[in-house]
Amino acid sequence: MPKTNVKVVIPADHPPQLQGSPHLSRLKEYAEVELYSDRPLSDEEKVRRARDAEVLLNSRGNVRWPADVLKQLPKLKMITTCGIGTDAFDLEYCQQRGIIVCNIPGATAGIVAEHSLALMLAVARQAWFQTNELKAGRWTVRPNLYLRGRTIGLVGAGSIAVEKARLARAIGMHAIAWTFHPTELRAREMGVHFVSLEELLKTSDVVSVHVKLTEQSRGLIGKKEIAMMKPNAILVNTARGAVVDYQALADAINEGRIAGAGVDVYEVEPIDDNHPLLSCSQVVLTPHNADDTVEGRDLLNQGAVDNVIAYLEGRPRNRVV
Repeated sequence: MPKTNVKVVIPADHPPQLQGSPHLSRLKEYAEVELYSDRPLSDEEKVRRARDAEVLLNSRGNVRWPADVLKQLPKLKMITTCGIGTDAFDLEYCQQRGIIVCNIPGATAGIVAEHSLALMLAVARQAWFQTNELKAGRWTVRPNLYLRGRTIGLVGAGSIAVEKARLARAIGMHAIAWTFHPTELRAREMGVHFVSLEELLKTSDVVSVHVKLTEQSRGLIGKKEIAMMKPNAILVNTARGAVVDYQALADAINEGRIAGAGVDVYEVEPIDDNHPLLSCSQVVLTPHNADDTVEGRDLLNQGAVDNVIAYLEGRPRNRVV
C-alpha cells in the first residue's frame, strides 16, 4: 500500500517544468503536493519551503541543497531530481543520514545528444558569428570546419556520450573516448576506442564533454588541458559548467589557440553580464536547455513522479544513494 499523510515539496519550479504536467496529478493520490513557481532567494527561504517535506522533488538542478541546509530538514527522507545530475545535493551527507536520492538516468539521452550535435555544427559553421556579422552589415567570409572524416573525442562514456557517438558517426566522424573507468565491453557498446585524456585532447577536432560533476571531474578541463587541444579544434559542453574552466576556455578562443566552443551549462546559472564566454565571438551559447523539448519535459516529469511513487510504495528506484 502507498504511504499516506506525506508531503511532497517542489521548491522552485522556475522556469516552469512540472507545473501543469499531467504526471503531477498522479502524485495527489499518494501525498500532499506543494509546488512553488518561483526561485528561493536565500537558504532560509529554501528551509521554510521544505521544512515539512518528507519528499523533495527538485525540478531545477541550479537550486542547491548543501549539508547545512539539509540539516534543517529533519523530516526529509527522499529526494529526486528531474534529470540526470545529482550535484545539487550533498550526497555524502544524504548517505550519512539515510536520505534516499534518485535521478532519471538516460531518459533524455538522445535529446541532449541532439542538442550537443547542434552546438557542434553551429560552432563548426560559425553560425552565431556569421549571423551577427550580417546583422551588423558586414559580409565576412571565413573558412568553416568540415567535420566529415574528423575525430570527435568524447569525455565520458554514459548514455548521452553513446548517443553523441552515434550521431557523430552518422555525419562521417571518427569517435574516440575517455572515461574514468574504461572497459572493453563499454568500448564495444559505444563503438569507440578508449584513449588517455591527453591523447584525446591532442588528437580530437571536437572535444565533447559528457561526464557527471563529481570532485574527480570538477575542473577536469582546465588551462593545461585546453592548451593541449588543436588550434582548429572546438569544445562542446552539455555536462556541467564546473567541469570546464571557462576563463581558460575564453582566453584560448580569444587568443586563437582553439577555434571556438558550444556551451549549454555554467557553474552559476543564470550567468551574469561578466561571464568570460560572453567576450568571445566564436561561441554558441544556450541557457542549460539541452533537454528542454516537449518530449524531454514529459519524459523527465514522468520519471521524477515515477521515482516518488516508487518510494511511497516502498520500492525506491534509480537510487544514487
